[in-house]
Amino acid sequence: MENKKIEGIIEAILFAAGRPVKIEEFILNLEINKEEIEKIIKQMQNDYEKENRGIELIKIENSYQLCTKKEYYENIYPVIDNRSKPRLSNAALETLSIIAYNPRVTRPEIESIRGVSADASIYKLLEYNLIEEAGKSDLPGKPMTYKTTQEFLKMFGYTSLKDLPELPRYKLDSNKQIVIDELVEDEEEKEKMEKSNKEDYIEKKQDKQNIETKQVNNTENKEIQKVDEKNLEAPEPEREEKN
Repeated sequence: MENKKIEGIIEAILFAAGRPVKIEEFILNLEINKEEIEKIIKQMQNDYEKENRGIELIKIENSYQLCTKKEYYENIYPVIDNRSKPRLSNAALETLSIIAYNPRVTRPEIESIRGVSADASIYKLLEYNLIEEAGKSDLPGKPMTYKTTQEFLKMFGYTSLKDLPELPRYKLDSNKQIVIDELVEDEEEKEKMEKSNKEDYIEKKQDKQNIETKQVNNTENKEIQKVDEKNLEAPEPEREEKN
């Protein structure tokens, strides 16, 4: 089967499905191996980008989906839905971040990290389908755990949770205040650089002084040598003979 034909089938499946389609579904349908399908999909992604299309083919974990490009959201949303645009409060974003970096986290654990109730934020995130229940925890009382959804990955443009930015390392100082390790390392590195630059300056200055001293000594030696040579070339005074 030609690649163009396969591209057409993949596009039709994605358009009709309206959801993320797993790579295994393509393998069963097209009866070709995973590597070949991924190669064709990669070419499709490049074509969509080059042709400045209004849609794009995105990867979400082990699935693919046709989506409209995010830059056209303001034009699309009023047409397909007259509800107000969903907005996440800072509290909801904080809760979402905690869940994203800690899959299968419980509500008490979220509240322990934030220091305030998380009920409203969790309810709102569930409503927007950005998080979902991930089963009961083994902790006492069997509290419910939560994890992010594929909708979360789509909204923030991630292929998987592995793409999340790395969190800064931190430690507690003597006053139990958080100190970011990276900031401490930056300060230490700065001090090292300043110390190194100072040592280099002193060393270069010393080298310059040594060179100047050597040049002075060479000049003096040359002057002495010239005097010695002049003395050697001068005729000896004649001695008067005694009668």
